[in-house]
Amino acid sequence: MVRILFLLAAATAVAADDPSAREMLSLHNELRAKVGAPALAWSDKLAAAAEEWAKALVARGQFMHSKNKHYGENLAEFRGGKTNAKQAFELWAGEAKNYDRKSNRCEGACGHYTQAVWSATKQVGCGMAASGGREVWVCEYNPPGNYVGQRPY
Repeated sequence: MVRILFLLAAATAVAADDPSAREMLSLHNELRAKVGAPALAWSDKLAAAAEEWAKALVARGQFMHSKNKHYGENLAEFRGGKTNAKQAFELWAGEAKNYDRKSNRCEGACGHYTQAVWSATKQVGCGMAASGGREVWVCEYNPPGNYVGQRPY
């Protein structure tokens, strides 16, 4: 079962020198380059916030956005197997098919995608927590995106 929400108890904040961090940052920047959005920088501060939230979600058995309004946030949940940064990111990036740039509207879910490519966003940091066959991936974005009426790029 896979669930994602719009807006990591063994946990890891992927630090800038961690292979998962490099992969997650690379995946974000490859997608952003396709739409002409500037590259993101990795933030260890955001990664720590992502790890903290992922740990809390796993510990509480919850799956919901944090109440932190300072960052944008993408979440992914996986059950029954081990996943990686690419699998989590592909859930969010896969929503690109639901976004119509001409009308700036979504046909279905596309908020994870638009946050990942939001051109005004400058930094990303991600974390993951796992327990009992469940993984929760969280990426935090600064500044946040997905403002109603504005285009992501």
